[in-house]
Amino acid sequence: MKKEVDESKRESFVRALEGKKIPILTLDNKWYQLLDSESRARVQELETQLNALLKRQGKLNNEVKDIKKLKKRLMDEIVSSMGEEEQNDDGENGQKAEQNKRLVEECNEKLENCQDELLDLPREIERSNFQLMLATMDCCYGIMAENEDAIQEMAQWVAEVRVELKKKLVRKQEMERHNHAIYSYMHDVFGAEVVDIFDMHHNLEQE
Repeated sequence: MKKEVDESKRESFVRALEGKKIPILTLDNKWYQLLDSESRARVQELETQLNALLKRQGKLNNEVKDIKKLKKRLMDEIVSSMGEEEQNDDGENGQKAEQNKRLVEECNEKLENCQDELLDLPREIERSNFQLMLATMDCCYGIMAENEDAIQEMAQWVAEVRVELKKKLVRKQEMERHNHAIYSYMHDVFGAEVVDIFDMHHNLEQE
């Protein structure tokens, strides 16, 4: 369980973020690398909300393009039919023109609705992104605090192991010198044939 951020620390986060241009977090690959699985679960709801707003914005932008394209085609048909009506008094052409005018009005209404919503969405996205950034900072603070505790424990362990390692290295060298002294003495006194019985001379001679 990550350490919780107290209220004063959270207020510090808010002040630090005020006026900052925050990138859209869910569009930034580096953001996904910051959080572990536990933290991702904590911010999942905010992440989902932000992505839904971005998806809605993209959908509306596409709808605006499609409506404008349809409106242009309808307007072209209306202009074209006006010339045909002057040459041919055909009621069908008139009905088609009226239908196109009605569709153009529908396009204008839909465009107005889409554009009104598109005006509000950037602010909603910014607010949602800000809340996600706050939650991310909460998580990162917890991760770093937890890591710092582990780092201190590991540093203590390394220091203790280093001391123990030095002791063992000294002891190892003392034992090697003692063995070498015994071997040399026995070799001088009894000769190589007797020393071979101990089956240690090869290792000692290589030291």
